[in-house]
Amino acid sequence: MHKPLRLAVVGHTNVGKTSLLRTLTRDVGFGEVSHRPSTTRHVEGARLSVDGQALLELYDTPGLEDAIALLEYLERLDQPGERLDGPARLRRFLDGSEARQRFEQEAKVLRQLLECDAGLYVLDAREPVLAKYRDELAILAMAGRPLLPVLNFVASAQHRAEEWREALARLGLHALVRFDSVTPALDGERRLYESLALLQEQARPRLQRLIEDHERQRQARRASGWRLIAELLLDAAACRRSVAPEQEPEAIQALRNDLRQREQRCVDALLRLYAFRREDARTAELPLLDGRWGDDLFNPETLKQLGIHIGGGVAAGVAAGVGIDLMFAGITLGAATLAGALAGGALQTARGYGARLLAKVKGRRELTVDESVLRLLGVRQSQLLQALEARGHAATAAIQLPTTAPAQDARWRAGKLPQPLHTARAHPDWSALNPGANLQQAEREEQLARLSLALGNGE
Repeated sequence: MHKPLRLAVVGHTNVGKTSLLRTLTRDVGFGEVSHRPSTTRHVEGARLSVDGQALLELYDTPGLEDAIALLEYLERLDQPGERLDGPARLRRFLDGSEARQRFEQEAKVLRQLLECDAGLYVLDAREPVLAKYRDELAILAMAGRPLLPVLNFVASAQHRAEEWREALARLGLHALVRFDSVTPALDGERRLYESLALLQEQARPRLQRLIEDHERQRQARRASGWRLIAELLLDAAACRRSVAPEQEPEAIQALRNDLRQREQRCVDALLRLYAFRREDARTAELPLLDGRWGDDLFNPETLKQLGIHIGGGVAAGVAAGVGIDLMFAGITLGAATLAGALAGGALQTARGYGARLLAKVKGRRELTVDESVLRLLGVRQSQLLQALEARGHAATAAIQLPTTAPAQDARWRAGKLPQPLHTARAHPDWSALNPGANLQQAEREEQLARLSLALGNGE
């Protein structure tokens, strides 16, 4: 079995070495990220494995702080007539007292690079090209290890990526990778590993396995994310609570609170799925309206609950009945629907819907979640999922979720809601927000799967 490829992550202080490693390992707790220089004071490692096989070892190193002085010191160590190669020159330096005193930080970097197969030389692409970086590269080149420059923070409008490319080419470094540890491109890691494979041909199979595993994990996370959002929307759509008129204010507030908490559980689950912390996203107060009163009794699923099957049996054609309305405690029922149900299938109606009709006759109302709130939940969570997919684990600013659908999101703003949400309206036992919920039903699982697929496909 091949040993893992060992990489030293090196570079000047405060260029984002630890940030890069956080994103590559998907670990927000790796090392310490700070704007203060010299945050990393020791070597810290991480291992990437697939199916239990270690494929890549990454080592975070302290920042190079005084390359100019170190290069001058190394030149003074040379003896007249000596012809030591780079690694020999560095090892002589590392055996001396200055490696434990004045140049302690640089010595830690060079020791680790000499022990590794290659190095990632991280540069802050926002910084100007200065002489100290050329001196750093001259010292690092002495280790005799392949170096792959990584231009970090290229998503910034202030990046100088082209200047860096030209400067590195003049130093003989023509292979480089553009990356951003805060907002990495979806193919950022793939491009980094493919570039590494050019420098470490013997490690290509291991790097290819990492690339393929990364893509599988990305697709699996995305599918799981849409499933979590589908569960939230199904819970909200199926939520239905019967209340007496005098209980309405308290019941509305209780539903608001429960729905906010349910949305927060979805947010927390998405953050865990993408290995972020709860404080990485803040949910603005959900602007739930006063509720959605009553049912759409012309919804085929509602008619099914009444014992009415369109096209035959109890009440053929009653779905079109919109004639004289009858008022039951403020709830408007289509007269033809009600009459058809009662005359054609009274027994079936009593079993399937009688308790709800009786409650309405007694003056109770049913509180459900307004369609506009479902739309808002849909857009907020879908945008959160998209933001998490594009977020690096070195990001520190919290994601702010929108409170309204953006103009470009026509599906949630004005389009038809997915059919499973309409189906769920007639099934209060499908909602975890309702007492006595039965979440293990096969039909519920089928609609949940359909909704997850529709959301993932942008339908």
